[in-house]
Amino acid sequence: MSSDEELERLRERRMLEIQAQQQQQEELQRAQQEAEAKKEALLRQILTPEARQRLTRVRMVRPEYASQLELQLIQVAQSGRVALPINDEMLKRLLAQIQAQQSKRDIRITRR
Repeated sequence: MSSDEELERLRERRMLEIQAQQQQQEELQRAQQEAEAKKEALLRQILTPEARQRLTRVRMVRPEYASQLELQLIQVAQSGRVALPINDEMLKRLLAQIQAQQSKRDIRITRR
């Protein structure tokens, strides 16, 4: 077996590996897009148009906070703890509760 043949086999193997990685990445992106679409559909059912607008504004200012809020809204709605659809006033109250919970985290420093 010549070194050219060996080199060609290595190239082919590497090309197959790269193609497999690209395929996995595409599948992962597709799954993420599907999950995002499902989440958006659920939020459309759960929230009134005004509440969706408020959530969009929150997402523009604090994206990580908005994604956390979206998950909590879906959980609250699925558990049946609130009446559906969630209007703007209810969303404001939920936002206030979440902010209150986060502000309760205080740091205490003790000196020795």
